[in-house]
Amino acid sequence: MPTISIAISPCPNDVIIFGAWLLGRVRLPGSRAAFAFEDVETLNEAALAGTYDVVKISAAVAARIAGTYTILPSGAAFGFGAGPKLVVRQDFHGRPKAVAVPGLHTTAATLLRAALAEDRPDLPPPDARFIPLRYDRIIPALAAGQVEAGLLIHESALAATEHGLRIVADLGIWWQKRVPDTPVPLGVIAARSALGPKTVAAVGEVVRRSLLATRADPGLTAPLARLFAREKNPAIIAAHIRAYVGELSLDMGTTGTIALEMLPSVS
Repeated sequence: MPTISIAISPCPNDVIIFGAWLLGRVRLPGSRAAFAFEDVETLNEAALAGTYDVVKISAAVAARIAGTYTILPSGAAFGFGAGPKLVVRQDFHGRPKAVAVPGLHTTAATLLRAALAEDRPDLPPPDARFIPLRYDRIIPALAAGQVEAGLLIHESALAATEHGLRIVADLGIWWQKRVPDTPVPLGVIAARSALGPKTVAAVGEVVRRSLLATRADPGLTAPLARLFAREKNPAIIAAHIRAYVGELSLDMGTTGTIALEMLPSVS
């Protein structure tokens, strides 16, 4: 029986979407599933290298892997007026010249580059230095004074004030002001095209059924989400899931496809 390798992030939205598959409640017929958990930038680099059969990637990387992977209609994360958050310590004043980002290939970094290009006085200058750090190391780096600003993703973005940080910009809001009727595409699921159209379609359907299973029984995957989440506050986990797991996670449809196509032009 062949094994399908699947790599996702430990963030609550991925765990909720893939949880029923992880627990064996849904399966891809005729295959075994081997799951791996990595931070988003490691996933992006793995996709660029063609490492996994199925992989969660930043939306900003989708166009770069088009020859190797197919973007699935299910499993994606879109935000409506909410997205990565640029933060500083409460006592910081001025324009940060160094920003910790969760990876240079991430959608978050891509959006921030575009926002800084506007050269607004309330944001870092366009030539601010991006310092790539794993997403869960950004808040500690800020607390230690190693960087002046940080770009938060996943559930940590909703816990900024709990860590004594001040939100300078929400890049989801920044996006929405430019394309009011289009959600910001944050992450999508890609399947290796060499698997063949039938298998790729079947994988997409399993992802969709996995999310449907969680919707039918929310308690099924809630313990997994709490286990993997970096922020343990249940309210923050729930808010993160509400923000990024929605109807477009079941099927991105035309709305999601348009958002992906607009990302290069807006950013």
